[in-house]
Amino acid sequence: MTKKALITGITGQDGSYLAELLLEKGYEVHGIVRRSSTFGTERIDHIYRDPHDDGPKLHLHYGDLTDGQSMTNLALDLEPDEIYNLGAQSHVRVSFDQPAYTFQATGGGALNVLEAARQLNKRKTTKVYQASSSEMFGDVLETPQTELTPFRPQSPYACAKVYAFHQTVNYRESYDLFAVNGILFNHESPRRGETFVTRKITRAATRIKLGLQEKLYLGNLEAKRDWGYAKDYVEGMWRMLQHDEPDDFVLATGETQTVQKFADLVFEQLELNPADYIEIDPRYFRPAEVNLLLGDCTRAKEKLGWTATTTLEELAALMVEHDLELARREAVVLSNRD
Repeated sequence: MTKKALITGITGQDGSYLAELLLEKGYEVHGIVRRSSTFGTERIDHIYRDPHDDGPKLHLHYGDLTDGQSMTNLALDLEPDEIYNLGAQSHVRVSFDQPAYTFQATGGGALNVLEAARQLNKRKTTKVYQASSSEMFGDVLETPQTELTPFRPQSPYACAKVYAFHQTVNYRESYDLFAVNGILFNHESPRRGETFVTRKITRAATRIKLGLQEKLYLGNLEAKRDWGYAKDYVEGMWRMLQHDEPDDFVLATGETQTVQKFADLVFEQLELNPADYIEIDPRYFRPAEVNLLLGDCTRAKEKLGWTATTTLEELAALMVEHDLELARREAVVLSNRD
């Protein structure tokens, strides 16, 4: 029997890679998108299936995480075997500017998904994956961070994620719901949003290489992060819902590097000296900085058989190759205008 999955945040980086993975595994995949006057499906346009194809298909539905009734209606209508809640206002710096909306989408949205799953669970068994974040550890109390490390959030985004984490545990224990938290450390890819620091660096560096941009402005270059490849991490999400018992898992590489180091890797691959192009802009500093995140994924290795397989150097190369092609296309368009 074909399994059915429902993904919130399907148009994002993780959602697009997860949709690909589940389709490859033979799932019928449903995704939730918000109604907008412009299309935002670029990351998943390539996986739409021909309606005459008998293979697994991707279906999109209008909905909003902040609308609890719409979430419950969808869950009851579709009756998915698995629900992956990846939707959120996920930009940490923006969460300081929009704290209330961040909580509504990231914290309240998770509660709406859990309540929808609880209602569906009265009819049929469903499993829920909640996208938790290493940002919950904040001003860390121990290094490396594990599933037992206390949370000390340092942003409205992190606070909302902590709320969602505890609600997931609460629904698991109170309603016997198969609900898990994936505490994922930073994971990047060519599909990362361009306002996130890794993608901001690769986009700027490749444009500088082709003479389309002169400088790259960044904030805290000494912040240390545990960076992996998003495509590796969605495999871990899926494995959590195949596990015998619901549990919470850290996914991480177990290695940490500074923002400066990632920038160095990118610029060196383009044969550029980063010191010639990077400047510090105080606007990009957070009101409360998280300086060090380093994950220990021992539990995921032992119970799920999951490990990160892509090095930071390989990840940087993937992102540079992709963004260099984008820069070349941009250069062609500009030259045709002249």
